[in-house]
Amino acid sequence: MTIPDKSLFKLQAEVCKALGNPVRIEVIDLLCGKELTFGEIVKKTGYPKSNLSQHLSVMVNKGILLQRRNGVNVYFKLASKKVYSACCTMRGVLLEKLKKENEIFKKLTDK
Repeated sequence: MTIPDKSLFKLQAEVCKALGNPVRIEVIDLLCGKELTFGEIVKKTGYPKSNLSQHLSVMVNKGILLQRRNGVNVYFKLASKKVYSACCTMRGVLLEKLKKENEIFKKLTDK
């Protein structure tokens, strides 16, 4: 697929930058297949409300999460299951890398 200009790459980089935080990745993992209120996310993660609010806001603004209000509650869910899938793919790559590094380490220390 040929992209006529670089705008798609720029948008992709912005989303990846938004994902470049362990709190946000944890929230994505937590929201896989479900919708949770802000309070539920606070309770499950243990992060301070003000800090978590900022992270959720970034993810909503970048289109990673959807939010809806129902009375006093604000609910969050993944905008696409592909976001979770992408995070799982990256986690798999990292686990493979760690496994290979561990094998190399064992070979070096078993001598």
